Amino acid sequence: GLVDTLQSEGPFTVFAPVNSAFDALPAGTVETLLKPENKEKLAGILKYHVISGKVKSADLAGKMLSADTLNGQVKIDGTDGVTVNGAKVIKADVKASNGIIHVIDTVLIPEG
Repeated sequence: GLVDTLQSEGPFTVFAPVNSAFDALPAGTVETLLKPENKEKLAGILKYHVISGKVKSADLAGKMLSADTLNGQVKIDGTDGVTVNGAKVIKADVKASNGIIHVIDTVLIPEG
């Protein structure tokens, strides 16, 4: 249900976890989230990885701030590399047609 949003003009900043980040989740988490009855929870997690607007790593360097995602706030620490809620950005500023992607090493899970 997010395709239309993410294929829109944007711009968006997406924090995209590497495949191994999903493997690090507790056993059964991904399978549980993919069940039809958990569609809303999965959408919430995915939206938690997206900021409306284009945020480059240079915009974050040396700063500590909070940013609104499409599903809550994340804390970004750019004082020693860049982390988002503790997830390390391992590849920054990947250009996309409607924004920018930062690859992270951990899946972000909204609180609550």
